[in-house]
Amino acid sequence: MTTTDRPSEQSTDLDPAQIDGLVDMDPEAFRSAAHTAVDLMADYLASVERYAVFPAVEPGSIAPAFPTAAPESGEPIGAILADYERLIEPNATHWQHPGFLAYFGTTASGAGIIGEMLTAALGQNAMLWRTSPIATELEGVVVGWLRQALGLPDAYDGLITDTASTSSLIALAAAREAAGVDAAARGIGGRSDVDLMRVYASAEAHSSIEKACMTLGLGREALVKVPTNDRFELRPDELAAAIARDRAAGHRPIAIVATVGTTSSTSVDPVAALADIAAAEGLWLHVDAAYAGAVAICPELRAPFDGWDRADSIVVNPHKWLFTPLDASLLLTRRMENLRAAFSLVPEYLRTLDRETPVRDYNEYTPQLGRRFRALKLWLLLRWFGLEGLRRRIRHHVELTADFAAAVDATPDWERLAPVPFSTVCFRYRPERLAADEGALDAANAAIMDAVNRSGEVFLSHTRLAGRFTIRLAVGNLRTEARHVERAWELLQSAAHEVVP
Repeated sequence: MTTTDRPSEQSTDLDPAQIDGLVDMDPEAFRSAAHTAVDLMADYLASVERYAVFPAVEPGSIAPAFPTAAPESGEPIGAILADYERLIEPNATHWQHPGFLAYFGTTASGAGIIGEMLTAALGQNAMLWRTSPIATELEGVVVGWLRQALGLPDAYDGLITDTASTSSLIALAAAREAAGVDAAARGIGGRSDVDLMRVYASAEAHSSIEKACMTLGLGREALVKVPTNDRFELRPDELAAAIARDRAAGHRPIAIVATVGTTSSTSVDPVAALADIAAAEGLWLHVDAAYAGAVAICPELRAPFDGWDRADSIVVNPHKWLFTPLDASLLLTRRMENLRAAFSLVPEYLRTLDRETPVRDYNEYTPQLGRRFRALKLWLLLRWFGLEGLRRRIRHHVELTADFAAAVDATPDWERLAPVPFSTVCFRYRPERLAADEGALDAANAAIMDAVNRSGEVFLSHTRLAGRFTIRLAVGNLRTEARHVERAWELLQSAAHEVVP
């Protein structure tokens, strides 16, 4: 029986609150349902490998399995959870699967999941100190813990947002205020006293930087995409020249974005050199380390981060490589006053009048008013893993990646297309017979990746580097073991022989 043809009459399994209640689910009914849901979660995590990493579905094929309108009467929780097993789990892309080696892994650890459950139960809106004293103050504690773990100085303060897109937008809004534009009060449109502003980032920088320029009213043309070298790293000489050209043209440079771990190749911009330029030019320096920043908790792996302690702002996403359930992005800055200048708006109904001690209301530093209690899951998982437990897992991922990269390098007809500073390998199949035909190589590698993904055992993603179709294998999933990476390599080689003419 499908969801669409289930009888509409009320079942005797309904909670009385569903029939004629005016309040929430009875606590004992909730306890029973929650136990069932936790069993489902634990079973899923224990046996996620029974699923193909990416389901065998096509766009538009899932929605018809659901009713076209919400039910008028409540349905038994048992039936709802049964439909979850039948309709939801099988049709998900399984980011929790150890064979998920695409994009950058986002793994929800057991400790993080428990934190999410407790967060939902408390139902805090952390917009003001008084709307959640614990959420406000624990956020400060967790930000401090993470800052110290990353080896950054006490001068950095910060907050937790949803994603790096929001964190970078906030940072660039602060950079705009720091440039003396007073956009928060006066806007920027139609002002003869405001020159066209410029933000500088690598041609390999994440699209969120360009989107932030769009959102902040600077426009896409405000982003100057600086050329890179053959390692896909921003060239400081090109940056300096671009700034000089813009100043000569009467434009106003306001910020430089350095990326440590670009999305395509995980290349590392020379942050120290960019910090020198930012200091000399009086520009805000923002470091996007959303993916790779977690590596900095390992002191011996901090070389790529040289100079980031001079940045005005830094973003690191714990929901990428610190095994935190979506969403959790750490924004650190040495200039909290500029963040506040960009977003503070305190109408009377948000004023705190019953406390003499100054309070921090985080909504004054972000575009949003309402805020989730994200610090709770971070606090819980940092205590469960401990920093050394997190370091051990990150080091393991780096080792697995080095082994895969070595296998690519040692195998004829395969080539690596970028350095491997962290845990992502960019590579392609390049047999001698196709070496002179880039179009044929692109088609061959797309076919190889598709064949591997259709196996269901692993899931890979791609990019283009120097115009070439590039397969990416990114190790960052908490459940990935050596056998999964080894199996990916076996599947790749097999697909190359089977699908490439």
